[in-house]
Amino acid sequence: MTLPDPFSMDISRHIWETRYRAAGETDIRASWRRVAQAIAQPETHGRDGWAERFYDLLDHFRFLPGGRILAGAGTGHRVTLFNCFVMGEIADDLEHIFEALKEGALTMQHGGGVGYDFSTLRPAGTVAQATGSIASGPVSFMHIWDAMCATMLSTGARRGAMMATLRCDHPDIETFVDAKRDPAVLRHFNLSVLVSDTFMAAAADDRDWPLVFAGEAGEAAQVHRTVKARALWQRILRAAYDTAEPGVLFIDTINRENTLAHLEKLTATNPCGEIPLPPYGACDLGSLNLAAFVTSPYAPDARLNLFALADSTMLAVRFLDNVIDVSRYPLPAQAAQARLTRRIGLGITALADALVLLGLRYDSEAARARAAQAMHMLRDAAYRVSIDLAREKGPFPVLDRDAFLASGFATRLPPDIRDAIAERGIRNSHLLAIAPAGTISLLANNCSSGIEPIFAAEAERRVLGTDGRYRTHHVVDPALQLWQQQGRTGMPPALVEARQIDPLAHLHMQAALQPFVDN
Repeated sequence: MTLPDPFSMDISRHIWETRYRAAGETDIRASWRRVAQAIAQPETHGRDGWAERFYDLLDHFRFLPGGRILAGAGTGHRVTLFNCFVMGEIADDLEHIFEALKEGALTMQHGGGVGYDFSTLRPAGTVAQATGSIASGPVSFMHIWDAMCATMLSTGARRGAMMATLRCDHPDIETFVDAKRDPAVLRHFNLSVLVSDTFMAAAADDRDWPLVFAGEAGEAAQVHRTVKARALWQRILRAAYDTAEPGVLFIDTINRENTLAHLEKLTATNPCGEIPLPPYGACDLGSLNLAAFVTSPYAPDARLNLFALADSTMLAVRFLDNVIDVSRYPLPAQAAQARLTRRIGLGITALADALVLLGLRYDSEAARARAAQAMHMLRDAAYRVSIDLAREKGPFPVLDRDAFLASGFATRLPPDIRDAIAERGIRNSHLLAIAPAGTISLLANNCSSGIEPIFAAEAERRVLGTDGRYRTHHVVDPALQLWQQQGRTGMPPALVEARQIDPLAHLHMQAALQPFVDN
């Protein structure tokens, strides 16, 4: 019997062939089988059964693991299964700067993107006490990283990705904010400003804002100059509007919410920003395809099957936890950090498509309520299975139950989950993240990515090939495609494109889901 083709779009097949297909695989089911068997290897009891369950989870694009997992698991190649890392702190001397550059190159060689906090580097024009040399500033060193990234990934279909962060009170912050006004520079970097509560209060009150640098050990922090906080905030906003960079990270909120706030200070994220990580932390990502859990789409009794979603969540948590044990690591420090905390990042994609199938406009209150209901269910299921895994396989090694439960995020967990963590521990320090899920959503027949609205019902998409050239594909949103397959004309009533939605509607959707995301 010939099985139906999982791909309904040429672009999806192209993505699989150029990014995820291993040698000898004739269809994506072979890729799913390879991945499922590889990720089941850490199981000591019923390994074949777990491999079957993982395969069923991957089948029909119900669960989309991070791209490095799809590309690398079970191939035997010396690659990491983690999409990206935050690297170690960059000490402010030439030897350590280039050691950090080398670590980044080794990580990229294995297929991982990298994030760095450049705030530790002294501002341009200052004199280093030890050598008497004049510093060129953090942005100048970022150009070296950018050249390295371009060189490491100058061939193939996958572009290199890096994140650079800088504190909002660093004396070179204005240079950092405006760096991408030249479109030819820092092409491989995403930029984010580390924005503090103090800065936001100063901007609200239009107060002065001192730019300071602590310098070398033994040096007192010096105020280099003072700017108006509101003027700097406006400069950030204007640059973001003009060039799409920089982003902002509300770093005090991030650290307050962190379930490991007692152990680590977070100052950087992975390249797309969904996971703040400590030095040498790794992101182990996967997304559940919400559209695959809609029953009777477009019918009066259309619904989101929350029980099936919860079951798949519990299986996906186990899957991602196993990735930590299966993966190679570019650096020993990355392996140690992953195994100490067992961080994972399970999220959702195809939210907008699921809402259309349910007859809900993305920008409606009903849509936000349904999305929050799904994420609430996902959070609770993920935490419960992680608690069960702790009983079966042991909690993450650095768990301090009292400190964990006192963290900002954990204080909002349901009482029964908090009691279970206090009694039995938990397998993973973090469980939930909502990633952009761009390429894996294209793989899954162009479903809407992450929690974003549908970009366009139909569009032309350019995709990079292994020869370094772009190919253009005509794409149709799968919600529209299903509507047409049902013999209907025009557009589904609930289908709205991103350009038709008020910008605040994007923010309101994020606000509805954010309380359930621990990363």
